[in-house]
Amino acid sequence: MSVAEEMRERLTEAFAPAALAIINDSAKHSGHMGDDGSGESHFTIEIEAAAFAPMNRLARQRAVIAALGDIVGQRVHAVAIKAGVPEA
Repeated sequence: MSVAEEMRERLTEAFAPAALAIINDSAKHSGHMGDDGSGESHFTIEIEAAAFAPMNRLARQRAVIAALGDIVGQRVHAVAIKAGVPEA
């Protein structure tokens, strides 16, 4: 299973998102610090979930990072997170 697929599973289980996009940005960072050559070192996560409604921006990012567990910082060098609430 790819890292992106594992992230999708964990985030879906944790938040049941209305929208979820996981974008692999690793090619943009080829040869830079944190590039381990795996092609799975840098990602952008765009997620919308009702669970984020009571949270501020920082709390949403912390919740996403917590749901990803050991992926961030150990297997992935960098993750940009855009977390919001679905529009009604």
